[in-house]
Amino acid sequence: MTVDLEVASTMELVNALSVIATELASREAPESAAACLELTETLVAASDMQESALAGFIGRVDACGEQARWGYPSTQAWLRSRLGMRDNRVKERLVLARQRHRLPEVCVQLASGDLSYGYAVTVADSVSRLDDTDCAEAEATLLGFVDQGFSAGKVAAFGRRIRDLIADRDDSEDAPDEDTKRGYDKSWLTTTRSLDGGRYVKGWLNPEDAAIWDGTLAPLAKPARPDDRRDLPERTAAALSSVLSGGHKASKVTVICDLETLTGGNAPARLTDGTPIPAAQARRIALAAGVSPLLLGRGNTPLYLGYRERFASAAQRQVLETLYSSCAVRGCEVPGTLCEVDHVHGWALGNSPTDIDQLALTCGWHNRFKHTNPDQIQITKDHDGRYVYRLLPPADARGTRGAGPPGSIGPPDNPALDWAA
Repeated sequence: MTVDLEVASTMELVNALSVIATELASREAPESAAACLELTETLVAASDMQESALAGFIGRVDACGEQARWGYPSTQAWLRSRLGMRDNRVKERLVLARQRHRLPEVCVQLASGDLSYGYAVTVADSVSRLDDTDCAEAEATLLGFVDQGFSAGKVAAFGRRIRDLIADRDDSEDAPDEDTKRGYDKSWLTTTRSLDGGRYVKGWLNPEDAAIWDGTLAPLAKPARPDDRRDLPERTAAALSSVLSGGHKASKVTVICDLETLTGGNAPARLTDGTPIPAAQARRIALAAGVSPLLLGRGNTPLYLGYRERFASAAQRQVLETLYSSCAVRGCEVPGTLCEVDHVHGWALGNSPTDIDQLALTCGWHNRFKHTNPDQIQITKDHDGRYVYRLLPPADARGTRGAGPPGSIGPPDNPALDWAA
């Protein structure tokens, strides 16, 4: 295929690049190690320049909120679920996309191939907490260190030092967290003050403490009302403040285990998200929280309420939390304990009674999205009987490149498609 670079649209260039990448990926590496070394350096340099364009694309999506039209509550969720990025890569690309307008020289050098993606992300992360004046000075300083040949790790260390100096200048405490190695038996928590008087929180909770955390905060972190537009991190912070101020009620921790485990057996228990809990820890939680049986079926617990009840019962919710470790929407990572009970086929429409086999858990954002955009949700059941909701593209985007099922990534079927600019 041939592409006239002077007249080709951005879409046509991306289309051509996708075809070339597909062909390149199908080829075997050359026998010559020296050739492979040279090709690697050339390909990495080209990939870094692509990251410049990618930062612009992601930044525009993020600023306009386009991802919400496709069923993703945040840009992070879109990058994780749709494009399969790990959290670290998501963070890197979002930081660069959101800081690029404050880093003109970094953008110029990245786009021209004079600065690697690793250095660009390091500088962007280093200035993310600085005001515009300090950001401009820090950009020049850090790029100077790059020119001197310091590694990206060293430049990151210089960036932390710059933040420390600014904190000293402003008589505040913005020292970075101590990143010391700790085991996974004991929980730990550190906090550091930010320049504006807030605090950054970092820590680790072992499974036992994590169960208490979830059981205490999950009920308090749900949307307060239908028009509650706070995202999950904001609601979680508000829930933690409520607990610390004493404005919470007794916590609930759900541990799933056999009776034998509670009476001295060694069979592990599990939390509702599937995390295994040693038998000894399960017994300690039971001693502190008390025990109530959970019957997964009709039995003595009323799990089938028909149309006479609009809202699911506490018993039904307990069952659902054991079935759904996270939101029923495929790719959504909101824990089931923080989700809302959803009538799969719509209670108000008369199609979904409040019966356990007609209910699922969805996060508040996707619950609203499902009922306002029903044509963008495909509902199926997995082999365990759980409902699975799959996101579909908006109606005006179907049939275009990249509009296949979420998670499907690949080149267009027809490389000759004519794209508009």
